Amino acid sequence: MLLHKPLRKMPLEDKIIKAQQGDEQLMNELLKTYQPFIAKCVSEVCKRYIDTSRDDEFSVGLFAFHNAIQTYRPDRGSSFLTFAKLVISRKVIDYIRYTKKGPEAVSLDESYDEDQMENPMEIAKVREQYQLEQEAWQRRQEIDDFKQKLKEYKLTLAELVEVSPKHRDARESAIKIARMLHREPEFHDFVMKKRKLPIKEMVKVVDVSKKTLERNRKYILAIFIVLENNYVYLQDYLKGVGHE
Repeated sequence: MLLHKPLRKMPLEDKIIKAQQGDEQLMNELLKTYQPFIAKCVSEVCKRYIDTSRDDEFSVGLFAFHNAIQTYRPDRGSSFLTFAKLVISRKVIDYIRYTKKGPEAVSLDESYDEDQMENPMEIAKVREQYQLEQEAWQRRQEIDDFKQKLKEYKLTLAELVEVSPKHRDARESAIKIARMLHREPEFHDFVMKKRKLPIKEMVKVVDVSKKTLERNRKYILAIFIVLENNYVYLQDYLKGVGHE
């Protein structure tokens, strides 16, 4: 136990790295210390008080926090707690979707539950509305995080609206290029380090001109950011484009 006293003075990101390297005692310490943070994240998703000893959602959040520790990469730019909050939110929302999946069939002849005196059809509507609200909240979370990442590349959301390719073929071409950048380690590392495109090197391997690359530079970088941060809802826009 004495060996771990100095670790409490370490920056959080350094503790995360040590836990990733197999320090189980430190991992358990992090899981215990950050339970209030986990409960707060879960509560924000569920929009109610979370009892850490009774609510299943907290257990899901605790598991998600453990997963966040294991998968966190400091070189991606986000602080650990920002990353962990996103992971917890996604896991809890997935859990809610799973447990609320498909309201049970309701007979019109049985309009009310005799025990609870609630209209089952209204319950189904409330569940559906709750899911829609959670998805809307998650989209807002993703967009807010996306805006912060854009700042690291000296970009804004407003700029993207202006520079997005107007023609479908041009958009698909830019998305394919962004996927290539994300997939190929040499290009990926360059973009992550320099926060810009390696245009000179790209011209040698893509089927578009240097002028086109420069014109679509901001849009390609934005798609790269979406891919790098695994934004679930924003990636819906990319489905079916650029896969080999």
